[in-house]
Amino acid sequence: RRVESVSLGQGQGPVAEGWISKGVSEGFWVVLMNCHLAKSFLPRLEVICEVWLTGPNTNSEFRLWLTSYPSDIFPVSVLENGVKITNEPPSAFRSALLRLYESDPISNPKFFQECSKPDSWRKMLFGLCFFHCLIRQRRTYGPIGWNIPYEFNENDLRISQRQLKMFLDEYSDVPFD
Repeated sequence: RRVESVSLGQGQGPVAEGWISKGVSEGFWVVLMNCHLAKSFLPRLEVICEVWLTGPNTNSEFRLWLTSYPSDIFPVSVLENGVKITNEPPSAFRSALLRLYESDPISNPKFFQECSKPDSWRKMLFGLCFFHCLIRQRRTYGPIGWNIPYEFNENDLRISQRQLKMFLDEYSDVPFD
């Protein structure tokens, strides 16, 4: 797959716009790096994303990748309409996960150890707790982290744990498909 990249800053906006135009028509990927440094180009990028990328002439293979540090100048519409990826590990993630295993109902040995499918139970319970911690940590990123906020609180987690155990106990096999 063809990928063209531009490091934004000092006059690289027109170069980036040229690669986006070619990528839209030819179907290759374009990476715009350091978008937080291109304050004067970001309003133009917002127009490009709203007009060019949603048009009928956009090649279905085209992808636009943007890299940036957190910035107040980044267009909200670009953030809302894109997929966000972060490579920063959430702070205190491990301690939050350990705290869940020390809380009710998981901390109750009878609840934790008396499932009819212990291997599946432990793996799926870990996945559920991991998901809960991830949701809780992502809230700290505000609108950059989520388009629609949802409060996945401790009560949601507890009922999910109990339902998971109930389903594992009631059904003969685990439908992982």
